[in-house]
Amino acid sequence: MAQTPSTMVELGTAARDFLLPDTSGQMVGLEDFADSTGLLVIFMCNHCPFVKHLREALAELGREYQSKGLGIVAINPNDVEKYPDDSPEKMAKEVKEAGYTFPYLFDETQEVAKAYRAACTPDFFLYDQRRKLVYRGQFDDSRPGNDVPVTGKDLREAIDALLAGQSVPSDQKPSIGCNIKWKPGNEPAYATA
Repeated sequence: MAQTPSTMVELGTAARDFLLPDTSGQMVGLEDFADSTGLLVIFMCNHCPFVKHLREALAELGREYQSKGLGIVAINPNDVEKYPDDSPEKMAKEVKEAGYTFPYLFDETQEVAKAYRAACTPDFFLYDQRRKLVYRGQFDDSRPGNDVPVTGKDLREAIDALLAGQSVPSDQKPSIGCNIKWKPGNEPAYATA
């Protein structure tokens, strides 16, 4: 199982605009989260063992923090021709089975993933109310097969600090996951470096 780390985009970077279809075909964009205290953008997919490992905890985190005013959106950027398990139809099934309460969007052109410099699934980007990046990194230290319990410790600490109006610690560990499945010839320079 190949392991790709997140790119660790510079803190303070502004959230990039997007407008993508959710699993029902409705378009969802950055402005839909304008009233949220903060915004968590998750790049993920259906088939990745790293995402599957966190699936229950991700659904739980969504339910808990959306009720506290955090905007959450997941984006699937994978090439569905080569990875049909990540197709929009399968995404709709995944939302129901996993119990995700946040929108799960399909980035068919992969342009949003590139704009965010996403590299792996899962890849987490947490923005404050001004939509400046305050956290990018891992969910926690758990990985498939390492026997560390899935707690969401790192991401939860960042979200809790943000929602409490405190500074998010800048000592952050990269997320580790499967590389984004770029379409042939569409790999961004940062993914091939």
